[in-house]
Formats: sequence, structure tokens, C-alpha cells
Amino acid sequence: MLTSLSAKSALAVGGLALSCTLGAGTASADPDLGPIINTTCSYPQVMAALNAQDPAAAGQFNASPIAQSALRQFLGSPPNRRMTMAQQMQSSPGAQQYFGLIQQVAATCNNY
Repeated sequence: MLTSLSAKSALAVGGLALSCTLGAGTASADPDLGPIINTTCSYPQVMAALNAQDPAAAGQFNASPIAQSALRQFLGSPPNRRMTMAQQMQSSPGAQQYFGLIQQVAATCNNY
């Protein structure tokens, strides 16, 4: 379950929050996805926010090279691709329970 979460949260967190080095996009996004899609946070900022928000989830995420790779891929994608990836994550039953955490990380990662 967490492996599925990790890959999917990597996609959303990456957009986050969850190396947002591309900066803010101009994609028109659902308000719930906007902070994830348009994050300006770097991968280290996302991970610092995740560690602060939920150390247990961060530990499980860090144990998954697949999740880490997916997050990097998400963060390296343009906003329109991030939107698609985040919507896929949002519609996944296994990842839905973590969406709130992903949104929190996206909203706070600029503080790290």
C-alpha cells in the first residue's frame, strides 16, 4: 500500500510540494491541485517539509527508490504533465488517504 502511495505521492508531492526546480507554472488547475502543480520548491525542500509534516511517511518514502524517482520525474515535468500525473494520483484509491499530507507539504515547502 505504501509503495503505491510512495510512487503516487511522489507524483503529487513532487508537484508540490511532495525537485520543483522548474518554478511556478501557469497551468490552470483545480484549486486542490494548484499548489501541487505550481510549486516552486526544490526536491530537498519537499523532502524537508515531508519530514516535518509526517516523519513516518517520509521514512517510508525514503525507503522507496521508485517513489523518489517518480517524485523527481514529477518535479521535472512541465505543469501540464504535472496536472495529468496529479489527477491520476488523486483518483487512485490507495493514494487518496495521503492527499491531505501532499497538499500540506505543497503549501509549506517554501518554508524550508
